[in-house]
Amino acid sequence: MRIGALVPLTPPGWVEAGRQLLAGLELAVREVNAAGGVGGRPLELLVRDTAADPGRAEAAVEELAGLGVAALAGEYHSVVARAVAGRADALGLPFLCSSAVLDALTDRPSTWVARIAPAQSHGWRRYADFLLDAGHRRIAVAADPSTYWAAGTEILRERVAPRGGAVLALDARARTPADLCDALAAHRATALLLLVGHPEPAVPIVRAVRHDPRLPGLLLGAPAGQPELPSWARLLGEDGAGIPFLRYLPERPTPLGARVEASLRERLGGPPSFVAFEGYDTVAVLAELLRLHGPERARIAAGWGDVAVEGTRGLIGFSHAPGIGVRQWVWPPVQIADRDPADPDRIRVLRTG
Repeated sequence: MRIGALVPLTPPGWVEAGRQLLAGLELAVREVNAAGGVGGRPLELLVRDTAADPGRAEAAVEELAGLGVAALAGEYHSVVARAVAGRADALGLPFLCSSAVLDALTDRPSTWVARIAPAQSHGWRRYADFLLDAGHRRIAVAADPSTYWAAGTEILRERVAPRGGAVLALDARARTPADLCDALAAHRATALLLLVGHPEPAVPIVRAVRHDPRLPGLLLGAPAGQPELPSWARLLGEDGAGIPFLRYLPERPTPLGARVEASLRERLGGPPSFVAFEGYDTVAVLAELLRLHGPERARIAAGWGDVAVEGTRGLIGFSHAPGIGVRQWVWPPVQIADRDPADPDRIRVLRTG
C-alpha cells in the first residue's frame, strides 16, 4: 500500500524541518511494517522533495496519483501545502497535511483534505496573549512577503488591538538588519517577531538586534518555531536564547511519545522537534484508515471522522472547526517555549495550553 510523502528537502525550503518531518514519517512506516503491515501488506512511502515550490509540489501530486498512492502525507510550508491540497482535491486524492498551519488550507471546503497540525489562528492567538500578558503593546514584525506571514500578522493585529496594542509591519526584504534596528528604536517597539526564513534573514537580524545598544530590553520572538531547529543554536549561540516560539507538544509526553522520541533521537542524532512527531502521527492515522477502509481513495476520504488514533501527543480525531474548510485535529497541544539563556542547548517551556 503506497503513501506519497511531500517534504522540503532542498533550499529554499526549510531543509531541517523537512528532514525532521521525513524522519517521523519513515519511523512510523518502519514500525507499521515491523508489526505486519496493514492487513498483511507493507506500507511503501514514495518521497518527493517540494523544495518549498508550489509548482513542483503540484507536479509531484500528479506523478504520485499516477503511481497509485492511496493517500498523500506531509508538507511543512503552508503556501506549498495549499497547492498540494488544491491539486489533491481536484484529483480526488486524500491528503493528510502534517505540519502546514495556514487557516485557509483550501479555497473551498474539501472532503479530500484533513490536517494534523493546528490552524495558524489557534496557536498564534495564544502567542499574542502571551505577549500581551507580558506587557507588550508596541509589537513590531519583520516579515518576508508571503501569504503565511501576512496571515500571521493579521491574526496578531486582531488579537492585540482590543487590548490597546498595535502591530508595526516592517518589510524584512526591503530593509537591512541595521535599517530594522533604526525603525525599532524610532517606534519604541518592545517586541520584534521574526516572520522570516531561517537562516536568512533571521540570523543576521537577531545578531543586529542583540548587539544594538539602543535595544537592550527588546523581546525577540519567533512564533513559527525557527529557534527549535538545531542549527539555530549552532549559528547563534547565546544570541539565539530567550526567543519564544510555538511548538505543538504536550506538557508531559505520552508513553508512546516517549518511546518515539527515543527512536527519533537516535535516528536524527539529536532531539526531535515537534515536526517529527507530526510526521509520525500522520502515518499512524493513515495506517488506521487503510486498516478500516482499504486503499480505495473515496472510502479513505469519507473516513476522516471515523478514526480515533493514539498518537505521540494524545488521542487524534478529526472534526470540523469553525472557519476551517478541512477536517481538523481539534486541537493538538500548544506550548510556548524558548532556549534557556543559561544553557542555549536546553529548551524550556514558558506556557502550555
